Amino acid sequence: MRRRLARALVLPLALAAAVPALSMGVSAPVAADSVVIGGFPVEVSQSPWTVALSSRDRFGGTRAGQFCGGAAVGRTTVLTAAHCLDEDVLGVPLERVRDLKVIAGRTDLLSGREGREIAVRRAWVNPAYGSHSNAGDFAVLTLAEPLQGDVIRMAADGDPAYTAGETATVYGWGDTSGTGDYPDGLRAARVRVLSDALCEEAYPGGMDGTYDATSMLCAGEAEGGRDACQGDSGGPLVARGRLIGLVSWGIGCGEAGNPGVYMRVSHLMRTLGWARASEGV
Repeated sequence: MRRRLARALVLPLALAAAVPALSMGVSAPVAADSVVIGGFPVEVSQSPWTVALSSRDRFGGTRAGQFCGGAAVGRTTVLTAAHCLDEDVLGVPLERVRDLKVIAGRTDLLSGREGREIAVRRAWVNPAYGSHSNAGDFAVLTLAEPLQGDVIRMAADGDPAYTAGETATVYGWGDTSGTGDYPDGLRAARVRVLSDALCEEAYPGGMDGTYDATSMLCAGEAEGGRDACQGDSGGPLVARGRLIGLVSWGIGCGEAGNPGVYMRVSHLMRTLGWARASEGV
C-alpha cells in the first residue's frame, strides 16, 4: 500500500515494513491502543485466506521476511498489490528474487511454526499498473503447491458488499501506530465502505493522489483511527464474507479525512475476464 507518510515523502508501505526507521518520527492521529490502526488481534484460523508475502533474502529473517499481504482466492492463486513486487520495494527486479513465498496458516510470524511456506511459481503483475496514479494496483501469484485452507470468494460488479456504509474488515501484519510498530501476530480492523463522492473529495488529484471510482474504493471512518498502514499492502478487505479490496494507498495512517484506498476487486475481475468468482482461479 502506498501512503504519503509525510507531505514531502511518498513510500510504499511494504518498503517501510522492510526499513522501519523510514517511518519513525511520523505523526499520525491514531488511537493509543491501535492494532493495524485502531484494530485487534485475530487468529489466522478466523481468516485462513489471509496470507503473508515473504522474502528472507530481501527483508531478513525477522517476522519470517514478511513485507506484504495477500488474499487466497484459489488453491494455487493469491492476489496482492502490484506495487509489492515493484523494484522500489524489493530493491531488485522481481526476477532476481529467488525466495518469494506465501506464508499461509500462520498467525505469529516471529516465533510461529504452524502453517506452510509455499514458493511462488509465477508472479503476474498487471502491466497497466501506474505507480504515479496507483491505478490497477494488483498482481496474481501462482503457487507451486496447493493451499490446504479455505479460500475467499471475490465480489463482482453489483455485489451489495460494495455499498457505502457497509461494514468491512481489513487484515494484515503491518504497522499498528503509524510510527513503525510492527506486530508479530495477525491483526484486523473494522472499517466502513465509504462513498465514491467522499473519496473523490479526499483525493481530488495532484500530489496527494487521485481517486478513481472505476478501479478503487476507499474505507475507514470519518474521524479516522481505523485503517491499514505500512506493511499491510496487498492484504484483504472483506465485507459480507467476500473480498472487495486489496490494500493499496492513501495519506498517512488513520488520519481524519484521509481514508485508506483499496484496489477494487470487481475491477480486477473485469480486467482479467473473471466474470464469476470461481473463474480463472
